[in-house]
Formats: sequence, C-alpha cells, structure tokens
Amino acid sequence: MSKKIDLDDAYTIKTPADNIELYAKWADTYDADFAKSTDYELPQHVAQVVHEICPSGTVLDVGSGTGLLAQSLDTLGRYVIDATDISPDMLRIARGKNVYRTLFPSDVTKGMDVASQTYDVTTSSGTFTHGHVGPEAITELLRVTKMGGAVVISVNCEFWHKNGFEAALNEISPNVRSIGMRRVAIYGSAAVGDHAKDEAFIVIIQT
Repeated sequence: MSKKIDLDDAYTIKTPADNIELYAKWADTYDADFAKSTDYELPQHVAQVVHEICPSGTVLDVGSGTGLLAQSLDTLGRYVIDATDISPDMLRIARGKNVYRTLFPSDVTKGMDVASQTYDVTTSSGTFTHGHVGPEAITELLRVTKMGGAVVISVNCEFWHKNGFEAALNEISPNVRSIGMRRVAIYGSAAVGDHAKDEAFIVIIQT
C-alpha cells in the first residue's frame, strides 16, 4: 500500500515541477485527506481579514489550491474572484466549486499574465510556506493590485523567520500606505500531530 500524501510531503517540495507532480496526485483527496482531517482553519482566517478591509470587490486568489479561501470569502461578501495556481489539477477541483470567475495556471515567482493594478485585493492562503513561495513573489502581488487596495497573505511563522520576509517588507514599506500583521493558528482545536500547533502571520499590505 502506498503512503498517503501529507503535509511533510508538501513541505519538502524543491522545484515547480515537484509541486505540479505532488498536487496532481493530491488534488482529488486534498479537501478530505488534509483540510478536513487536520481542521485546517487558515483560509477562513485570511478570508476574514480580507473582508474586514474590503467588504466587496475584485480579488485574485494566488496559490488558490482547491478554492478553500474563495469558498470562505463567498460566504462573507460580494466578490468577483479569480484564481491562479501552479497546479492545473488543483485548479480543476477549484473550478468545480463555482466560486471563481476565471482560473488560470501560473508560477507567481516568474510573473503572472495579468495587467498591473487589476485587483482590489490580491490574497493568498497557505502558499508562502515551506517548499512553496518565498518573499520574492510579494512584488508581483503588489504589481497586480490597485492603488488604494491591499495584499493579504498568510506566511508560515517558521518559514517567515527562515526566509527573509522582514527584510523584504522593510524594502517595500516606503512605497505602500501601511503594513500590518496578525498571528493566527493554522489548525483548529481538533488538530493532532506534529504540526497541530503551527501558526502563521497574516500580512496586510495597504497599497
């Protein structure tokens, strides 16, 4: 019997090709095998912050996965939400949830085929973490966000300290209105295992 894919597999991804291969295998069972079984609450936390600062508008969900963040946003306000992810298979699952206007594949670290200043909010949950996307992608998120809008992303706390996020935000701070942070639990009270107590920063960049 083959080993069930889990968070440790995701955290050890090395290349974009590795990412695509892993999520091709995980997409169909991701919501049940990971999100539900681990009491994964991070997408709801990010959605709540987005709603607090922008009760409606156009949103780009970067690293959308199976659409968990957009599902939460859809219950909170009137949004037009687009999705992008490096994994076509995760986008396939997300498309079936009928919460997105448009879905398109991209590697955000190499740039997105999106015009500058397109979205009121550019957001991401669970993408800035081990084995995935680092602080170098923040400038691309800012590029596609309207002036007067916001970038709202979660960053795994351990990943934050290892990968230079503070320096990256200090570099962009003179060019944005404000930068704020909140610390939240990634998983709920039903979570068990090595990562049950993991936390994330929600970074709010007002453009």
